[in-house]
Amino acid sequence: MNAPILFIVFTLLVSLSGACAPSPAVLPSPTPQNAPTEDNFLVLGDISDDPAEVIEGSQPLADYLAAQLADYGITAGKVRVAQSTQEMEELLKRGEVDLYFDSTYPATLLSDATGAQIILRRWRFGVETYHSVIFASKASGITSLEQLAGRRLAMDAPYSTSGYMLPAIHLLEAGLTLAGQKNYTDPLLPDAVNFVFSYDDENTLQWVLNGLTDAGVTDDYHFDVAFPAEAIAQLQELARTEETPRQVVVARPGMSAELRNAITQALTTMHQNEAGLAALEPFQTTRFDSFPEGLEAATARMRAMMELLRQVPTP
Repeated sequence: MNAPILFIVFTLLVSLSGACAPSPAVLPSPTPQNAPTEDNFLVLGDISDDPAEVIEGSQPLADYLAAQLADYGITAGKVRVAQSTQEMEELLKRGEVDLYFDSTYPATLLSDATGAQIILRRWRFGVETYHSVIFASKASGITSLEQLAGRRLAMDAPYSTSGYMLPAIHLLEAGLTLAGQKNYTDPLLPDAVNFVFSYDDENTLQWVLNGLTDAGVTDDYHFDVAFPAEAIAQLQELARTEETPRQVVVARPGMSAELRNAITQALTTMHQNEAGLAALEPFQTTRFDSFPEGLEAATARMRAMMELLRQVPTP
């Protein structure tokens, strides 16, 4: 066979051999050794209809805690915002939120529903405790709690500590009966305090001033500081409730005692150093601490109030 023919045969054999060879395996791109995964995030949770605002205020705290907990495999912190208590309940049950911050009533409800554990107080806005104020418009002629029977009262929301639980308990323990209504135009029951939810403290104030309801409830900050002086001049204070922690910290179910204790240590000491104070400021908090009367005593009173509240018909 001459040289040109040999070259053509060789070329054909090489081409066929390449076509039959297996394709090389596609290897995954290398991952940086220390890149964080979902398993080593510390996730802070909150409930809000404004996620951007919550994340902006909470991310510095998440970053600070993650740095303090590096020895426990935590490499980064992030913030998860739920739209409702039901969504937060599911996130806690699935372990997708590690720490949740809220007032005592919704926090205890979620703690009982999920097995999460209340661990600390949060001094939100620089105060460790707060209470509710029950008030009426002077135009209503109401000057005592007893006169609320057969009248209409504006409360905040069914999950609110200061806007529902505390004032409801105060009225029940004063011997009054409560009846929830869907709207401030519903017929009044003559022997009950007829309450309706406004879903905002400013709404409550306006409803009372405009005569849509005879009375309302709010927290002491709104009544003593935030509401305009000219509005307060038109109101009659009727009562102030007992105090409760301003907010609490809840640790997810299943968290190890070792990690929970480390988080407690990091939170309760962060007001003592510059980095901690810098993270607390945008979180609108001055410090975290333990319950002075002990955790069991604090939660026992909350659960007693919750049990009493079960008798109240809500809309």
